Amino acid sequence: MSRQMVRPGGRSARVQASVHTAVRELASEVGRDALTVPLIAQRAGVTPSTIYRRWGDLQELLSDVAVERLRPDTAPNDHGAMSSDLTAWAEQFLDEMASRTGRAYIRDALLGDPDGSNAGQCSAYAAEQINLILTRAAERGEKTPDVEAVIDRVVAPIMYRILFRPDGLDAAYARRLVTEALGRTGS
Repeated sequence: MSRQMVRPGGRSARVQASVHTAVRELASEVGRDALTVPLIAQRAGVTPSTIYRRWGDLQELLSDVAVERLRPDTAPNDHGAMSSDLTAWAEQFLDEMASRTGRAYIRDALLGDPDGSNAGQCSAYAAEQINLILTRAAERGEKTPDVEAVIDRVVAPIMYRILFRPDGLDAAYARRLVTEALGRTGS
């Protein structure tokens, strides 16, 4: 397990929380490009060596913060039908990820991720949310695709477009992807 994914308690958790808070506050005050390890350390009340020991470098720290910020705050809403649930989730996912802040977090998550563990964690967040939607649908007796099919047909195109072809991304695009994905399952 990468050191970024470890969420220990005690002093280590306090250091992580204070450093993450310092990064978020300073990014909004001085801008992301002005961030330095010494500046973050001073705000967090730790030494720069603490940050280097824990995260390696500024980019890995920014990646860790980004992964934490990309974690969903709540479970997907239950609208009573898989198509409604998945459409609402996909629209919100696209809106959040395609925002200026979302794109910055995606960039940071990927740039400071030499072993791919942060990208994997971000993917797991989406898969967990989709799995919950599909589980609820199955419990209602709906025929559901598997999680990977939704990742391939909804999440992957959205992420590709956000990263490489962001023009024209809107709720209608997310709705079309969901409709096509569910149409392929016979739902």
